[in-house]
Amino acid sequence: MKSVPHATSLRRAPVQRRSAERLTRILDACADLLDEVGYDALSTRAVALRAGVPIGSVYRFFGNKRQMADALAQRNLERFTEQVTERLKAARDGGWRSAMDAVLDEYLAMKRTAPGFSLVDFGNQIPVGARDAEPNHRVADRLTDLLSGYLDREPDDDLRRCFLIAVETADTLVHLAFRMAPEGDEKIIEEAREMLRAYLARVLD
Repeated sequence: MKSVPHATSLRRAPVQRRSAERLTRILDACADLLDEVGYDALSTRAVALRAGVPIGSVYRFFGNKRQMADALAQRNLERFTEQVTERLKAARDGGWRSAMDAVLDEYLAMKRTAPGFSLVDFGNQIPVGARDAEPNHRVADRLTDLLSGYLDREPDDDLRRCFLIAVETADTLVHLAFRMAPEGDEKIIEEAREMLRAYLARVLD
């Protein structure tokens, strides 16, 4: 299994600080509007108005709202990775169980608090990006690179496959939990945690 490259959706990467701040405002506005009106009613014009930027600034970065949603998904993945990394630094000797808890807890936290995440998360709900960069493959690939050193394991095909199965399982069960309750059904979340522990123990112990 080859490493999946991360999708790129920006027409032009920001170079100056002012341009980067404008891009941040655009993505923040996109996230807020996704929560308020949904993806179908989202428009580049509404995003520009909410962000307080000219419509041309939006088109400088994105050709359409689909590319905006993909960029938001990529930003979510970057923030998720940063949060998991910080958690792992605080629990350096906790083993794979602590690492798994960090990954699941940070995903749940984003699910509950990050604007627009319920629709976009890492790209799962809206079919964005290239077919060879499916969101769960992106997440599993990122976790393999991040956790292989922490677990003192080679990031080989077996470990990559292991994390892909774990990510697919967690994704399905967490979505079920949030369909059952706005903040996520705790019993379903705990069942998901136990299933992940049982599967990963077979591979990582």
